[in-house]
Amino acid sequence: MDVFLLVLGFLIFLCFLLHLYTRRIQQSPKDANFRSFQRVYLVVYLLAVAGDWLQGPHVYALYESYGIQKHEIEILFIAGFGSSMILGTIVASLADKYGRRKICLLYGILYGVSCITKHFPDFQILFVGRLLAGMATSILYSAFESWLNNEHRRRNFDPGSLEMIFTNAYFGNSIVAILSGITAQIVANTFGYVAPFDSAILTFVAMCLFLMVTWSENHGDANAPVSQSFSSAWISIRSDRKIFLLGIVQSLFEASMYVFILEWTPALTQALNRTYIDKTNSKNPPIPHGYIFASYMVAMMMGSNAFEIFRNETTPESFTRYIMIISAFCLSVPVFLPDDQVTMFIAFLIFEFCIGLFWPAMATMRSKYVPEEARATVMNYIRIPLNFIVVVILLKDFHLKIIFMSCVFFLILAAVSMFLLHKLTIHRTISLSPTANLLTTQHDRLLHMSNSSKDEDMNEQI
Repeated sequence: MDVFLLVLGFLIFLCFLLHLYTRRIQQSPKDANFRSFQRVYLVVYLLAVAGDWLQGPHVYALYESYGIQKHEIEILFIAGFGSSMILGTIVASLADKYGRRKICLLYGILYGVSCITKHFPDFQILFVGRLLAGMATSILYSAFESWLNNEHRRRNFDPGSLEMIFTNAYFGNSIVAILSGITAQIVANTFGYVAPFDSAILTFVAMCLFLMVTWSENHGDANAPVSQSFSSAWISIRSDRKIFLLGIVQSLFEASMYVFILEWTPALTQALNRTYIDKTNSKNPPIPHGYIFASYMVAMMMGSNAFEIFRNETTPESFTRYIMIISAFCLSVPVFLPDDQVTMFIAFLIFEFCIGLFWPAMATMRSKYVPEEARATVMNYIRIPLNFIVVVILLKDFHLKIIFMSCVFFLILAAVSMFLLHKLTIHRTISLSPTANLLTTQHDRLLHMSNSSKDEDMNEQI
């Protein structure tokens, strides 16, 4: 345990130095309107993720305290991922037609009601709560970002400043995760396992109130019927190779990430290689979960900070290729060195660093390639395969080695897809040479003049 605490302290020191460096190289926005806009978005977004993080550490413990058996708990988790895959895709995709702001409000309502169900030690009520939570999760990972992209473009801010918001959002997400974990532990120790969920309800109420006061509404294609949003999103994925490849990368990487979240505890525990491990002694656990979780979050913060350095040197399409390769090596450690806990822990920390880089990089690429009129729908389609993968792994109860081998395979496929996507962007960059850009600009000007003359003729006729 002393080793884990020492590693945590060292990581915090490194993260502090990295943050100071990135703050120095980061260009502070001079536009007061942009700073206000960024602040408004970050407050709502961080309150939204805080409500999510407050629940995480004690979901399993709460179910066990109600006397629910392990198999039934697995069914509840499967219900959450399954709901996100099916119901969440439908509900969150309505944001494009009916408004991103309304659906983000719905996120707070659905998750708040889900937290209320945690007060009832009844399997069926808890099952409904997991369905609601699954739908809310889909909204969290699509509608908020869709609102941000639309609003950022509508206000004509510098396109490069969007990456700054993503960097700050995911850096703040890591800080919120640590603070939420500490808060959840304190209130759980004081008031019981259901208290963190009550704290989450208060957070969701604050989020909804602040959102209603500060956010304006925006849509994708509000005039199109709902069925057209779904078909347009599907056509976009099928017809645009960049969106298709980006979807493969996101689905496979995030599926590996969610599986890692479920399996890092048994992996590090089995690496102790003891004949008997007492998992019931909370005062002397086999591994210090709190220190390890905090170390993961600090490593992820370092990755989010490092994104600022990488984006100044190259493009997300370029360095994300190597994120996939390094991640595959990291998750191969439990396969080839299952008894080496130190090496495994270091590999997991590096993987968390890669996650911190991945989030803002992926958000930046989505802002480039995903069409605005069906953005939320496309993002939810992309999440279907990752939820399916997690559900299958939970249902099949594979051996730990098989699970991590599957993750390595997924990440290798993601790396191949990322290399193909990068190749497409290189071809696009080459095609947009100075001469081509000049011709394109002249063509656009001529087209604009032509349209303007037509409008004048129509006005004269009227």
